[in-house]
Amino acid sequence: MTVSAAMAGATGGPILPMVAKWRESVDRAEKSQLVDTLATVFQDTGVIVVAHYSGLTVAQMTALRVKMREAGGGVRVAKNRLVKLALKGTDAESISDLFEGPTVVAFSKDPVAAAKVAVDFAKINDKLVIRGGAMGPTALDADGVKALATLPSLDELRGKLVGLIASPATKVARVLNAPASQLARVLSAYAEKSAA
Repeated sequence: MTVSAAMAGATGGPILPMVAKWRESVDRAEKSQLVDTLATVFQDTGVIVVAHYSGLTVAQMTALRVKMREAGGGVRVAKNRLVKLALKGTDAESISDLFEGPTVVAFSKDPVAAAKVAVDFAKINDKLVIRGGAMGPTALDADGVKALATLPSLDELRGKLVGLIASPATKVARVLNAPASQLARVLSAYAEKSAA
């Protein structure tokens, strides 16, 4: 290749349009994959929380992601247009109007976890503003998400249920063991009395 041919390629010759077309096709494939991934997430989650995150630092966003992951959920930032495409055909399609400005989506299978983490995080970081969300086909406003966050999580409910189930069993065991222990005490007292 001659120097003039290389320069023609570098100054906008036939190489740049080919690179631009290739990059455009790669971008389309990535966007299509992102839309499919988001659609799957929206179909498989118990709750979706939408919030504005303008002004959050990278460290704060990372902290939010870590807390959400620990609670069994996830956080995604994507272009609003792509999120709206992903919402089409899902139960949460009614929340499309919440996606204006810099938005972040929090989600979890547990219907309370994502709301609880997002609301708690928003209390200490005023840059995260809860806009609303969805729980299945039910659209929630910001107050609805905050109310949902006050409910116990599935793990807390399971713990309480196990406690309620185990409580009567322990009481029954105590009642059944009480006469036997009283009989043992009476026999022990008689044995001590006769030995004396």
